[in-house]
Amino acid sequence: MQTHNLKRKHPNKKTRQVGRGGTRGKTAGRGTKGQNARAGHKKRPEIRDFIKRVPKLRGRGKNLNTSIELKPTPVNLGDLNKVFKDGDTVSPAILVRKGLIKKISMDLPRVKILGGGKLTISLKIKACTVSNTAKVAIEKAGGQCLA
Repeated sequence: MQTHNLKRKHPNKKTRQVGRGGTRGKTAGRGTKGQNARAGHKKRPEIRDFIKRVPKLRGRGKNLNTSIELKPTPVNLGDLNKVFKDGDTVSPAILVRKGLIKKISMDLPRVKILGGGKLTISLKIKACTVSNTAKVAIEKAGGQCLA
């Protein structure tokens, strides 16, 4: 065996040249000019353009036309019949105290009384909106709806 027949076990690693000194020539595989050809180029993410087009009210999604105003809490006549006595007054504060409704972020909610169930006692309704069927049933039982 002679020295010119020897082969290395691990040949030298060649550093990959890209620019003018390398095998790729002039533009080094980056095409011609423009943002992508520049050093340290950062393309802005395309999703950002879509986000900027979305209206400023975030989190409303597709339901942009829905009202921001809170809907009233429904209470049925049958529930009032179980909790209240004859001649009692019904208002949002009293309904919260009796446990029929809950406060919404420490505020009294708007209440709408619906005509579900039967009413056998007379009640005075204050500061609540009342459906037509509930109003008829309340007046039939001898109660009244105050504004």
